[in-house]
Amino acid sequence: MRSPKLRTLLLALSFAIFLGGTARQAAAGVAVSITIAPPVLPVYVQPPCPADGYLWTPGYWAWGPDGYYWVPGVWVRPPRVGVLWTPGYWGFGNGVYVWHAGYWGPHVGFYGGLNYGFGFPGVGFIGGIWAGPVFRYNTAVVAVNAAVVRNVYVDRTVIRNTTVVNRVSFNGPGGVMARPTPQERIAMREEHVQATPAQFAHQRTASQDRNQLASFNHGHPALMAMDSVNGRRFNQQQRIAQGIRSGEMTPGEAARVERREQNVNRQVAADRRANGGTLTPAERKNVNREQNRASREIYQEKHNDKVAPK
Repeated sequence: MRSPKLRTLLLALSFAIFLGGTARQAAAGVAVSITIAPPVLPVYVQPPCPADGYLWTPGYWAWGPDGYYWVPGVWVRPPRVGVLWTPGYWGFGNGVYVWHAGYWGPHVGFYGGLNYGFGFPGVGFIGGIWAGPVFRYNTAVVAVNAAVVRNVYVDRTVIRNTTVVNRVSFNGPGGVMARPTPQERIAMREEHVQATPAQFAHQRTASQDRNQLASFNHGHPALMAMDSVNGRRFNQQQRIAQGIRSGEMTPGEAARVERREQNVNRQVAADRRANGGTLTPAERKNVNREQNRASREIYQEKHNDKVAPK
């Protein structure tokens, strides 16, 4: 019979294996077993797919040294033609929450039965299909930029309307009590490819933004979704527009954050011109720092006592 210490060690080891990239960030702490449930999944608008061939990867709560932080949903290029993304999910059992990392494969496997939306209703994927080397998007479920994405179709029969939208973010007691279907079990045994370098970089960027911390945003991340990795400019503009529509930002507040955005964009354009169309690592770091400041300013302007007159 295993001792309590041995069981704890095995749990920690299995957690580290499942956690993948997130475990490396949590490894700085004394313990890797998480006993706090992740926040509920936030409701957000999906940015349009920016180009043919990009696939949607849902946002999720990751764990770092400062607790849970939100990794925005984002459109990414798959590692090769013909593969689909199986999202990661938190599973609860034996008193701890364990992260099961997502992966690429020919079919979508088990992702905890979680309703991530945008083609991921809990089982399988209904947002589109591969037709040879071309991915076709089901615009009844996902958003696309019609000016550049032409491989589309509409199939509303795959949508199952429910009266209750469950935003719980983990599988197990107290969460979604789902088990893998026979098809999902087969998909889980297929050859898989881990997240791409762009996906790992995307998560790393989110982990460095205080606005994404659940302890700071109380379950309402400043940045919930992006049209592409490093595509923050689009999403900052969306947040400003939403703040104006809701009345959370006055015209003066919106003008101030717009000016900051314009200054960052001008600096990026100047740096690219000076470096043959690219940014140096130091310039990228500086841009990210300025965008973090802009993100914080948008959040503060939307959550102060000032509201636009109606």
